[in-house]
Amino acid sequence: MAAPHRSGFACFVGRPNAGKSTLTNALVGSKVAITSSKPQTTRHAIRGIVHRDDAQLVIIDTPGLHRPRTLLGERLNDIVHSTWSEVDVVGLCVPANEKVGPGDRYIAAELKKIAQRTPVIGIVTKTDLVKPEQVAEQLLALQEVMEFAELIPVSAVDGFQVGALADLLVRHLPEGPQLYPGGELTDEPEQTLVAELIREAALEGVRDELPHSIAVTVEEMLPHEGRDDMIDVHAFLYVERPSQKGIILGHKGERLKDVGARARQQIEGLLGSKVYLDLHIKVAKEWQRDPRQLRRLGF
Repeated sequence: MAAPHRSGFACFVGRPNAGKSTLTNALVGSKVAITSSKPQTTRHAIRGIVHRDDAQLVIIDTPGLHRPRTLLGERLNDIVHSTWSEVDVVGLCVPANEKVGPGDRYIAAELKKIAQRTPVIGIVTKTDLVKPEQVAEQLLALQEVMEFAELIPVSAVDGFQVGALADLLVRHLPEGPQLYPGGELTDEPEQTLVAELIREAALEGVRDELPHSIAVTVEEMLPHEGRDDMIDVHAFLYVERPSQKGIILGHKGERLKDVGARARQQIEGLLGSKVYLDLHIKVAKEWQRDPRQLRRLGF
């Protein structure tokens, strides 16, 4: 008799920059969650969908949990907690190349509250960056933090144990039919993904002072007049202060041009079509602390 089909939800949690998004992408096999070298870049619970003959695993990518300092920070943490309460299995990601620290312990303490009903798997990420003995030490250190259902080391970059992790996650899912039709990789609306790709491109070249101060809204996406092989994307990049606008524009607008070119390439890959990207910068004063503006920007 064939094994029953399983389907359900998993999410990865961990400090900002613990490798959660890269791991999601490695499992799904397509770029659905933003990966940027800047921590704290994921803002929406983007779902990636892993299709297998025996299972369908839906991965919810949460923002990194941290002690909030702004209203935006609080909203992000709320997203994390509401996500945890809805999934079938949680993976706590801790990078192999950084000591287990207070941030990890803070998250583990929060996770202990749900561990009775929801299995928590300890995942040591980025094993490609350290020697095998350091991976072993990190697994032991992680074991001290809380009682995990399982522990596993992985590397999304070289694919080490990514398949084994998928098997582990699937094992904790309930039996059930597919939740999403075959072939879909994410259920996020395209506009959300396009906005995220633009934000990722904008974050790439920007110095450390800006990561949180950038928001993107896609105002409209429509077929290019007179061409059926092209889509027009009109988007606004929001910053909090006029000085930040200058940083993103760059000398004679060079940096913004660069951001547009990088984002366009990614968006074309996502939409499978040529794209005309119309990108403007707007200043929205202190938007991270203003409930009305947060709502307008989608938080």
